[in-house]
Amino acid sequence: MQSFIEINNVSKTYGNYKALNNISIKVPRQSIYGLLGPNGAGKTTLIRMLNQITAPDEGEIIFDGEKLNRNHISHIGYLPEERGLYKTMKVGEQAIYLAQLKGVSYKDAEKRLKQWFKKFDILSWWDRKVEELSKGMQQKIQFIVTVIHNPKLLIFDEPFSGFDPINVNLLKKEILELRDKGATIIFSTHNMASVEELCDNIMLINKGQKVLEGSVYQIKQDFKDNKFEIKLRIEEQSNSQIFKFSDSQVLPEGFNIESEKTDNNGELELIVSADKDINPNILINYLSEKGTIVSYRELLPSMNDIFINQVNSL
Repeated sequence: MQSFIEINNVSKTYGNYKALNNISIKVPRQSIYGLLGPNGAGKTTLIRMLNQITAPDEGEIIFDGEKLNRNHISHIGYLPEERGLYKTMKVGEQAIYLAQLKGVSYKDAEKRLKQWFKKFDILSWWDRKVEELSKGMQQKIQFIVTVIHNPKLLIFDEPFSGFDPINVNLLKKEILELRDKGATIIFSTHNMASVEELCDNIMLINKGQKVLEGSVYQIKQDFKDNKFEIKLRIEEQSNSQIFKFSDSQVLPEGFNIESEKTDNNGELELIVSADKDINPNILINYLSEKGTIVSYRELLPSMNDIFINQVNSL
């Protein structure tokens, strides 16, 4: 897939502190790209560079085929983690003002904003003061203002902070729709569940250095440890003792039982590990002769586990 953002050999130093060390990444066009890392890893520095708040000491950033320049600012929407609105201004008045700062005419801003306010069920608050709104409502407004000018690149820094589960799902739906309509999205978060749900690709950064990059699917495949969870219904009572953790001969060569238990329905739950590159169909065929396979799934590591393991290994 063609890259929309290319960051080539970028470094940034503040005094004796190396915030970024020779970072190179490619953000595919019309995708959601997760920017991950512990606090102080360098994510904010990278985001500030994309917004041209600061510049790299070395390297370059390519935006939609051109070297990043001031003309690109109008094509970027940025929702920072730390947010704030003018408390005494009316909601609609402030939203229109902020939309105009992004190049949207008054007429278009009012029309678009009211469509978004209706979608987010906050139109009745149009003439109320910001200070009368809950934190969640204020964050909805800031999300709307971030996307109101239909930017090519959206940067969301912890966009779900402070939202209840219903509104988190609402924002997730809108973020996916924005991608599907053509936006490229950089998504910075510590919520690994959201990463798995939303991101096409990720980069893990730590201490200013790239640790990991790739598609979420491929990274999980790379870090899997060939474990499978099988639920088996044993039809004959005499077969109920056929599996024993201590019996290494119970499965075909290359497979080992790591745990077993019987659930409330009398079905046997097994965790089985397999040697590398062995065909799991051998296990399925073998177990299907012993009983009915109720469920079968490969146990892949979560992004949370991968994140913790990779950061702690450095």
